[in-house]
Amino acid sequence: MPDVSIRLAEAKELPDVLPMIHVLAAHHHDTSTLTLDALKRDTLGDTPWITLIVAEQSENLLGYAALCPLTQLQFGVRGMDMHHLFVKPSARGQGIGQKLITAAIDHSKRQGCRYMMVGTHPENKAAQAMYLTAGFSEAPAPGPRFRMKFDSTCAGHP
Repeated sequence: MPDVSIRLAEAKELPDVLPMIHVLAAHHHDTSTLTLDALKRDTLGDTPWITLIVAEQSENLLGYAALCPLTQLQFGVRGMDMHHLFVKPSARGQGIGQKLITAAIDHSKRQGCRYMMVGTHPENKAAQAMYLTAGFSEAPAPGPRFRMKFDSTCAGHP
């Protein structure tokens, strides 16, 4: 079996990543509305909003990790959120998730991050065990958080 390559996603691969994002959303009982244009907007250009790391074998994408920057501004500390981690069902159990986690950690350290966060569904004990095995520790529950939604046409953005 050929080796699995873990690397930053390329623009030509975004059409293959998009359906994986939809599958992960459905797994969490969400209906993904992400379009290819929005994925390109957020991953390409001089200052991408998110970083996509992919797992590829023989030109076939097997999974991805999506990273978003965090900060603790008062301490001058950078962090990274592993917003998504997904491996196709047919490729699970081969260590690909662990390789994506390792690549996400390495990428975060190269960006000057001093910490990484990841969340799981409260019932996803397998993912929780995987993160603990990878060296993560449980974080204390945050205090109250508040959210405000903006009109989607704000400042001319879709």
